[in-house]
Amino acid sequence: MSSMSLKSIRVEQRLSARQHNNNLTRARTTSRASKCQVIKASGAPLTDRKLRVAVIGGGPAGACAAETLAKGGCETYLIERKMDNCKPCGGAIPLCMVGEFDLPEEIIDRKVTKMKMISPSNRAVDVGQTLNDKEYIGMCRREVMDDFLRKRANSLGANLINGLFMKIEDPGQGNGPITVQYNDYEEESKTGVPKTLEVDVVIGADGANSRVAKCIDAGEYDYAIAFQERIKIPDEKMEYYKDLAEMYVGDDVSPDFYGWVFPKYDHVAVGTGTVVNKTAIKQYQTAMRNRAEEKCAGGKIIRVEAHPIPEHPRPNRVQGRVALVGDAAGYVTKCSGEGIYFAAKSGRMAAEAVVEQSMNGTREISESDLRVYLDKWDRKYWATYKVLDILQKVFYRSNPAREAFVEMCADEYVQKMTFDSYLYKTVVPGNPVDDVKLLANTVASLMRSNALRIASKSGIAA
Repeated sequence: MSSMSLKSIRVEQRLSARQHNNNLTRARTTSRASKCQVIKASGAPLTDRKLRVAVIGGGPAGACAAETLAKGGCETYLIERKMDNCKPCGGAIPLCMVGEFDLPEEIIDRKVTKMKMISPSNRAVDVGQTLNDKEYIGMCRREVMDDFLRKRANSLGANLINGLFMKIEDPGQGNGPITVQYNDYEEESKTGVPKTLEVDVVIGADGANSRVAKCIDAGEYDYAIAFQERIKIPDEKMEYYKDLAEMYVGDDVSPDFYGWVFPKYDHVAVGTGTVVNKTAIKQYQTAMRNRAEEKCAGGKIIRVEAHPIPEHPRPNRVQGRVALVGDAAGYVTKCSGEGIYFAAKSGRMAAEAVVEQSMNGTREISESDLRVYLDKWDRKYWATYKVLDILQKVFYRSNPAREAFVEMCADEYVQKMTFDSYLYKTVVPGNPVDDVKLLANTVASLMRSNALRIASKSGIAA
């Protein structure tokens, strides 16, 4: 496969050639750099061309959407500004994603088979006893995985545009194409060349600060700030983390989330996040680094990263011929903070709806067609988001509750149910007897944590 530079999309040239072959009229602006260069839609019936879709954002959501669209017969454009972007992200992916999205072994840095849950009092519980020798949590670097997904979409026919999305202008269904305005950074341009692209559908996969969401008035949502440091540690320290990840809970590392140490190829990612006290994120990160200090001794910080993470789905995720996916739609789970799988899955599901409803790109689609994706998504995952929201509110509310949470994680049945649901993204039917025991243990742990919380508030030693 030729290099990225040789496969850069000459959008105007490709469209112009297609229009010429179809004997269609076209209009273009002059080639002066100071003027906005325009790519005109053909305006022909879809019997003479394929449905044209712009995907904004080249992370897992956008790349998987673009791949599915291109394979399904749609004329696809994937616009991404930072082709080498290193998003601050724990990088954990479930086992089912490896097979479902056909991910190669080489993009997985580490296969985590053990995890330590560490309580506010530094009680450590080993998790992972129920995994078999073929089960693991994959640890990836986003810059590696995202690049692979984009290149695969490109190889299947999606056009990659190194550009910064600016805004869209949608005249409404039946009133003409949607105009996408962006700055093109091809050919080493430092400032970008203003261009437009006329399309039939837009999929917004441009992250938590989505400009596409703002364009369609998708509504606001609360968000967390994730802060992460990549730390290069000595080889003997790295050996400890070769197949192990750690999760820390406590008011010191986050008032409403958890801190982590996740192993990468040749370093560890140490981070934390919070919704309720974003201004103190560096304070929490310092505490997180202190909690892991002994095991990361002698380490050198090689990269510092921070990024917003959505806390719940946006109120409006489909508007007209525009749909949101991934972080742009708010698809990050509470309690676990997982977003990679749901980003890729939502991108694929939205694209599948476009392909199916347009009959492989042969007819135009409307808002009702895009809502097919939304209805399927909500039916499949609404309960997952709700349950994890409740768990976060119950177990992350105080240090005693966090102690109870870690205590519960020592139970083998809890570990099995938790890992099965995470690794395979499905709820496995439990044993009724064990379910009753789990309920009783949960209630007992919560009662104990509540007693400890009351005692701590009144100054009584528990």
